[in-house]
Amino acid sequence: MDMEIDPSLNLEKKVSSEGPLLAELPLSGLAEMFKGFSKLNREERLEMLLEFGLLKKSDVDYLERGGLSDTTLGEKFIENVIGYFQLPLGVATHFRIDGKDHVIPMAVEETSIVAAASKTAKWIRENGTISTEVIGQDIIGQIQLSHVRNFEDFEQKVLAQRLEFIRLSNEEVAFGLVRRGGGVRDLTVRKVARGDGTDMAVIHVYMDPVDAMGANVINQVCEFLKQPIEQLTGDKVTMCILSNLVDSKLTRARVVMEKIDGELARKIEEASLFSKQDPYRAATNNKGVLNGMDPILIATGNDWRAVEAGVHAYASRDGQYRSITEWKREGGKLVGTLTAPIIVGTVGGVTSLHPTAAICLRMLEVSSASELSRVIAAVGLVQNLGALRALTTVGIIEGHMKLHIKNLSLAAGASEKEIPFVQKKLEEILALKKRISLSNAIDVLKEVRSRMQESSC
Repeated sequence: MDMEIDPSLNLEKKVSSEGPLLAELPLSGLAEMFKGFSKLNREERLEMLLEFGLLKKSDVDYLERGGLSDTTLGEKFIENVIGYFQLPLGVATHFRIDGKDHVIPMAVEETSIVAAASKTAKWIRENGTISTEVIGQDIIGQIQLSHVRNFEDFEQKVLAQRLEFIRLSNEEVAFGLVRRGGGVRDLTVRKVARGDGTDMAVIHVYMDPVDAMGANVINQVCEFLKQPIEQLTGDKVTMCILSNLVDSKLTRARVVMEKIDGELARKIEEASLFSKQDPYRAATNNKGVLNGMDPILIATGNDWRAVEAGVHAYASRDGQYRSITEWKREGGKLVGTLTAPIIVGTVGGVTSLHPTAAICLRMLEVSSASELSRVIAAVGLVQNLGALRALTTVGIIEGHMKLHIKNLSLAAGASEKEIPFVQKKLEEILALKKRISLSNAIDVLKEVRSRMQESSC
């Protein structure tokens, strides 16, 4: 579906001199692009992304300069700025979501996340499908009254003025969203027990933020309604704030593995049941899901803390913390689903102001906040499948530690010249003992230096 895109993001699709669009490439071209991408050096990766129209020449120049260095923009974001903390920015490949190919920008420091996402996406691409949907469209604002004299009377008065409150909110505060097809949609009243035998009243305001996260607007709407509510009811509003548990707008991703070994499917199903029933396992399972989601949120300038808060609250909605993913065998297939509130934006805030976020949004080729949330959910579910596959087969150590070897080599103090020799020896130790540590790296480095010194004599 074609949607109007905010021009400040410069998300318009470039062809001609900027190269073809990813969506317009033949499948053979896409396969060629993904093939061997991880083996390229940084300059070659940038050149390929430029060739396929996912980056512009100005983007490449910006990234080669190391991104932002001038703290002027940082001063506009937060207080007491002293510099920038930079995370590595990589891309995951092989993702085909809802029949559309994506290169996924990921800003993250943890070894193996990008590699695992790409590897699992390739596995799914060859043996299954990824589909997504968004259920609902409204975010939630809360107006709390810690004490009301008569809840039933309060509720009746507020609901009688419900349509008027919605009209006023849209005309006075959310008019910008209304012009873009969104705005305040509904208003409800809830009774919440205080725990002391009495109740508080909480008004929920539902608003469609369109392609923005909508946090500032929904907070302004709630503050705006404070005075008319107090005048109408005679009760005092205590506080107004958005909720990050947005169960009125859920994103769902679904992976269907058409071809999969039956025993592996059974093991993954059992692992999924474990994370559903045991909160200790669920916490680690969901952290692994967020390994896929958070890097995209950060790369696109979205509030990953808000999304994480919503995910964890949603995971506890029945009173026990559970996995937000589920894997089941259906016939000869393995089917996985992820359902969670993933509230993101493609306009406003850091997404519009930070040049790296703008580059990453362009690279993703998403046309709306809804599509971005669906991509994020899909990557989270793919990351989860990759982790469960590793855990139920070779274990988490083998793949993760193999990729972690370079970090251990650096931590031991190896130079660029020494790193290949240290890595090779550490790989041999890992294959033999199934584990390695920093002390192994230090011992190997001493041995490498000793041999180098002997050969130079």
